[in-house]
Amino acid sequence: MGRSEWLTEDGWRQAYDDGVRTVVDLRNDTEIGRRDTDPDVPPSAVREIAFLNRPTQEAKDPEFSALTGPYMDSPRFYRENLRRWPEKIAAAVTAVAQARDGAVVIHCSAGRDRTGLIAMLLLQLAGAPPEAIAADYEEAVRGINAFHATQVQPREKPLAVEQLDARVVNGRRELLRALDSLDAEQYLRGAGVSPAVIERLRRRMLR
Repeated sequence: MGRSEWLTEDGWRQAYDDGVRTVVDLRNDTEIGRRDTDPDVPPSAVREIAFLNRPTQEAKDPEFSALTGPYMDSPRFYRENLRRWPEKIAAAVTAVAQARDGAVVIHCSAGRDRTGLIAMLLLQLAGAPPEAIAADYEEAVRGINAFHATQVQPREKPLAVEQLDARVVNGRRELLRALDSLDAEQYLRGAGVSPAVIERLRRRMLR
């Protein structure tokens, strides 16, 4: 999902009732925190949910920012992210594997690209074919665009139908390229994730 601060008190209670017990936040520290436009949520609403911060990138890395612009907004940059910060990716997926019993939510700011990067690895580990992973990414692109369209002052301008369709086509193509010759298990092992953790991830995904 996107920013956890967007959820209301009722939203968190519904998430808990649906089995969510852990939230893995992929953002950097400077991105985390309530804004004036966010709902006010009492601590009691999230008391039974564990929040883990496992960023997938170094904040404001000048070389990476030169490639992506202000933020990573396309699967075109996934392989470079994987190359630069394997230890961060390992920490994020390990947090998912070792989370307490119950459902795990992963999120970044938009729930699209940092989340999409981790989802890509997890889905491949679970045996999902490339087209299914691309379809999952498309849902994220369309979902966050629909959310921004409901906001009075969205942080990201909603795309018109033609623009959105073009972005989806390009995003799917770039994600399939990112998957080309990618072996998620081999990558994670090289990043230091143990075989036991990888197997636990698979079991968790296939429940």
